[in-house]
Amino acid sequence: MIRSMTGYGRGECELHDRTITVELRAVNNRYLDCSVKIPRVYVFAEEAIKSQVQKQVGRGKVDVFVAVDSSAADQVAVTLNRPVADGYYAALKQMRDVYDLKDDLSVSLLSRFPDVFLVEKEQGDADVIAQDIVQVLSQALEDFNAMRQREGEKLAEDILGKAQRIRQLVTQVEERSPATVAEYREKLRQRMEEVLSNTQIDESRILTEAAIFADKVAVDEETVRLRSHLSQLEEMLREGGAIGRKLDFLIQEFNREANTIGSKCSDVELARVVVELKGEIEKIREQVQNIE
Repeated sequence: MIRSMTGYGRGECELHDRTITVELRAVNNRYLDCSVKIPRVYVFAEEAIKSQVQKQVGRGKVDVFVAVDSSAADQVAVTLNRPVADGYYAALKQMRDVYDLKDDLSVSLLSRFPDVFLVEKEQGDADVIAQDIVQVLSQALEDFNAMRQREGEKLAEDILGKAQRIRQLVTQVEERSPATVAEYREKLRQRMEEVLSNTQIDESRILTEAAIFADKVAVDEETVRLRSHLSQLEEMLREGGAIGRKLDFLIQEFNREANTIGSKCSDVELARVVVELKGEIEKIREQVQNIE
């Protein structure tokens, strides 16, 4: 199973009178970089969230967004703020005595002053809330991974298509390379005939020069290794898993062999094939950057 590093997932559920929503978005990254955006009051769940993401995501820049609607679960505690109430009461009595006012102090009067009562929301059990958030996160991760798997299948299909084209180009290199030696030998013979028009041509000299040239332009080892790399590529894609880094290294080997072939070719037609070969390898390299 091949997975892309890019994807989106969402989960939502009502647990313990709280509506929890979790969203995940991810883009390419060399390593796993998980960032959690969560209301400050629930920040205690951040490590549990990251731990869950690490279990299911190999690499990529993952942003996790958590929203919690706890209005139905909120329990409000109202208490008398004694220091403030005592201060208001003492000040009112002083006002009554100083100005000889009618004594009309009452609960109703005192309750109208600001900060006489303290209103606080009671927070639920942190472990229970963290477990609820992780539960919804698991739903989002399931959706997220399903999307990444679909994208990964498309990537694998595209890479295999390009690998098939590379195999065709390697075959062209293998077929064309011996022809360049034969053409070189014939050109060498013609040049020697022009220079030594009335002299017997040394056939052994031509064969020696052609052999030296053949050794310089031989690409047998490179094409054999390229075919081996192609087999490894196809096998890795079949096995699946978190193979992005391995594929990235393998593509470097593809480039190394293609560059060596390019440095050896002295034929226009062969050079054209090598250019296309490098182009297909680069296309695969770009796609590999998206694989986990």
